[in-house]
Amino acid sequence: MPDTELNDDDLVDYEEDEAVDEKPSEEIKKGGTYTGIHASGFRDFLLKPELLRAVVDCGFEHPSEVQHECIPQAILGMDVLCQAKSGMGKTAVFVLSCLHQLEAKEATVGGLILCHTRELAYQISNEFERFSRYLPDIKTKVFYGGVPVAEHKRILKTEPPHIIVGTPGRVLQLCRDKDLNTKGIKHFILDECDKMLEQLDMRKDVQEIFKSTPHEKQVMMFSATLSQEMRAVCKKFMQDPMEIYVDDSKLTLHGLQQHYVKLAENEKNRKLNELLDALEFNQVVVFVKSVQRAIQLDKLLQECNFPSVAIHAGMKQEERIKMYQSFKDFKHRILVSTDIWGRGIDIERVNIVVNYDMPDSSDTYLHRVGRAGRFGTKGLAITFASTDDDAKILEDVQSRFEVSITQLPETIDVSSYMTA
Repeated sequence: MPDTELNDDDLVDYEEDEAVDEKPSEEIKKGGTYTGIHASGFRDFLLKPELLRAVVDCGFEHPSEVQHECIPQAILGMDVLCQAKSGMGKTAVFVLSCLHQLEAKEATVGGLILCHTRELAYQISNEFERFSRYLPDIKTKVFYGGVPVAEHKRILKTEPPHIIVGTPGRVLQLCRDKDLNTKGIKHFILDECDKMLEQLDMRKDVQEIFKSTPHEKQVMMFSATLSQEMRAVCKKFMQDPMEIYVDDSKLTLHGLQQHYVKLAENEKNRKLNELLDALEFNQVVVFVKSVQRAIQLDKLLQECNFPSVAIHAGMKQEERIKMYQSFKDFKHRILVSTDIWGRGIDIERVNIVVNYDMPDSSDTYLHRVGRAGRFGTKGLAITFASTDDDAKILEDVQSRFEVSITQLPETIDVSSYMTA
């Protein structure tokens, strides 16, 4: 009997419970969010026990489809190119596989994660902190512009981290100045890779950083949207990667109700007020198209006694991070934001997204509404459409993702978008 060799009580328990477990695992499959995944949990990935403890602490039980597909290969050091929609747990794939493979005793930078915005860098570094809580020797640092470069140079000299999360501009500067030694890097990761590789100046930075790292390393790239051309670009950085595409047409967000409201530009404020009054919510994100509109709308909401806060590109970095944190800590329940906040930012309690201004493309729509109902929870997305262009984008979204976005009904059953 193989169990005795393993000598792992947990596994033995699991074997005994299996008869009981069979039912729920079937239901999970039917639900569609965790297709075809046995109710075995993260234990099957054979991660370091310290990581497993952190995963349990964070409340993760069953791996998502993406995690199930990627983690077993990623922890063996394979190159991975993965496209899956927002909220499917892509971050955990590279965070866990990095932490699983890195050795704390080597005092060199072993993992480099690049992403296109400071907020995302900050959030990813938080995930590393969260999952490495029982690996106290592993140090993570986050480097992005807006912070004096001397401070980053000091950190690299006096307390060199094992993992660096950063934006390409600042990381490249540290490489060029020879402060960041990239010779020990074993894991090179791009999150929301299409955004970095589409912009040619950013792509140049990424390529230069890439060239300074050893030839033998693991390369992983993740994004919610990856065109055919982009896939080809990504693969130039990799050696025979495992490719995982959670099918684009299936990019509907489970449990997320999507509606639109047809109205004139000057009716938007009144409608938003009505919605915020009528709907029950934990937290709401309202997306607008410009910095000016974010400032104005935030002011207006506060005048109407709605507890809102705004995040936009016109703010200083520290200010943005502070606002982001206070929203995450539930000090505010309404966030007004420009698209800077649309991608990859994760706040568990957001269950309603309002597109006050229509997003400029179906991709942006997906990233925005993906803030609500993350990881298979319920949510509600309401989009204001005031022009013919708006209507066209809505049609585009519906045909591309095969979803039906219906007119907002008079009343919405609370239980349909609130997880009890």
